[in-house]
Amino acid sequence: MRIGLGFDIHRLQPGRPFILGGVTFAHPRGPVGHSDGDVLLHALVDALLGAAALGDIGDHFPDTDPRWKGAAGKVFVDQALLLLDAKGLKPLQVDATVFLELPKLGKRKPELAAELAKILGIPEERANVKAKTMEGLGAIGTGDAIAAQVLVTLEERRLSGSTTR
Repeated sequence: MRIGLGFDIHRLQPGRPFILGGVTFAHPRGPVGHSDGDVLLHALVDALLGAAALGDIGDHFPDTDPRWKGAAGKVFVDQALLLLDAKGLKPLQVDATVFLELPKLGKRKPELAAELAKILGIPEERANVKAKTMEGLGAIGTGDAIAAQVLVTLEERRLSGSTTR
């Protein structure tokens, strides 16, 4: 089993779409980024790549590459999953924390967890999303930023006839 930890943070700006975990929210401000700014999926990519010892999101999808301009976070997750598959690794579980003031995520956390499970191809009971405010502290606390931290576990696939542990 392998464990990976990912983190991402983005400024929020009026007039940008608010996308989190691949889900669009009605909110007047959205994350600023070279891609869609989806902190939850970007942190997930870092967690997946980290667990597989494959670097980080910037190594594979640099913001200097125009191919990734406006790309959906799911594109990065799908590419990371292909890299994991090539190494004989697959996701087992995900636990995520989103740090933001607004919008409140309370009732939408199960939806976000289900979306993560779907994207990763794992049972819903192995996906969890939590939400925390920063109690008015810093850029997140003033509503000017959003961040996410994600922990994943991976397992190595057993290949028939393989003695790999």
